[in-house]
Amino acid sequence: MTARVLIVDDIAANVRLLQAKLEADYYETLTAPNGRIAIEMAIEDQPDIILLDVMMPEIDGYEVCRQLKQHAETRHIPIILITALDGREDRLSGLEAGADDFLTKPVDDVVLMARLQALVRLKQMVDDLRSRESTSRRAGLIDQELYERQISAIGNVLILDDNIRHAERLMLQLGEDHRCAYETDPAKALKIAAGRVDLVVLNLTAKAFDALRWVAQLRTHEATRQRPVLAIINADERKTMLKALELGVNDVVPRPIDMLELRARAKTQIKRKRYGDFLRNTLDRSLELAITDPLTNLNNRRFLDHHLNLAMARHIRGAAEDVVSVLMLDIDFFKRVNDTYGHDAGDEVIKEFARRLSLNVRAIDMPCRFGGEEFVVLMPGTDQPDALHIAERVRSQVADTPFALADGRSLDVTVSVGVATSRGLGDSPESLLKRADEGVYEAKQSGRNRVIVRAAA
Repeated sequence: MTARVLIVDDIAANVRLLQAKLEADYYETLTAPNGRIAIEMAIEDQPDIILLDVMMPEIDGYEVCRQLKQHAETRHIPIILITALDGREDRLSGLEAGADDFLTKPVDDVVLMARLQALVRLKQMVDDLRSRESTSRRAGLIDQELYERQISAIGNVLILDDNIRHAERLMLQLGEDHRCAYETDPAKALKIAAGRVDLVVLNLTAKAFDALRWVAQLRTHEATRQRPVLAIINADERKTMLKALELGVNDVVPRPIDMLELRARAKTQIKRKRYGDFLRNTLDRSLELAITDPLTNLNNRRFLDHHLNLAMARHIRGAAEDVVSVLMLDIDFFKRVNDTYGHDAGDEVIKEFARRLSLNVRAIDMPCRFGGEEFVVLMPGTDQPDALHIAERVRSQVADTPFALADGRSLDVTVSVGVATSRGLGDSPESLLKRADEGVYEAKQSGRNRVIVRAAA
């Protein structure tokens, strides 16, 4: 797994050493001699990882880290602080500044590469989400205020440990910042992790269960694949730590545990998870907006086109049960409603019509707003007699009860319906819709408020 790494250090020898190590493992490297240039390059070049020295003139690594994490274009880039300092306060300062990890010189090459690979996997996932939601950002669908609230909200932490006393101690410390619960049973913990959990704190040295196998199971299941894991391990168990990072553990805290450092690392993991959740939710919302009519909340023509193509393709392959019918519905004299009562009343009629339509078709049917006062219902696996029956039910439910307006007035509304059923080889989505439209036209010409079936020629 390769990536582009920005190395930031004012000492050229340190830069060359890191460059040689990374390029030997096929990483692409960029270099910056100071913090100011590093910030400019991070914005311009968008590296996958930043290796950042702490002790630099003018702007130290802590301040560079803070600025990068505050900038919208760089806050998603993982940062590893690398320094000769090994004090507790130094590590905490780095983590509080937003660093994703903190390594002490001389850097253990194997540990560095394991950390890099773990962060690159995460960065690639975030990049994929960012690219998908870029349209939402351009369209102004990103709610910055909502983002800030989600990022800063209290997290839900699950502690998995076979030692109750240890788990309770962790709960006491992490409970100052988050809602915490612990579990000693790995099977139960796996089920809990599928729910509203922002972070799992895992005892890697548990005796009652195989913690590494549990991580593998967590990463296997779709519902838990993205859950961040912060693992606790004895400082001398280097091999286990490397394996844990390889399996997908996000961060590791050695014993003896510095509780303030644990809390800082937990905050970092939860904030990162919340950012991913925000991107996914934004993407989901964008996709929903793309296929949903905002006035009626029915699916729109884009949705109809896609699913009609799929349904017709199945039918053309020859399966009898895959016959497709469509209803095309056009509200009668709708222009008169807008001209007489206003467009607000017209919108009310559209919404009420959509509601009645939805109530009177089946669960497998797909009602869509085709445009204006036109609607289409896609009916997979439905033959002509059944489609006709449902069309008549919709027509009568519209005509039999007046539409109530917000101002207290009521309107008599009717609908003309065309019905068409697929005929197999040689038919197409376009021809199917055309026949249904011809049925609507005939219904209009013959008096409206009726259903017309247009059979295939």
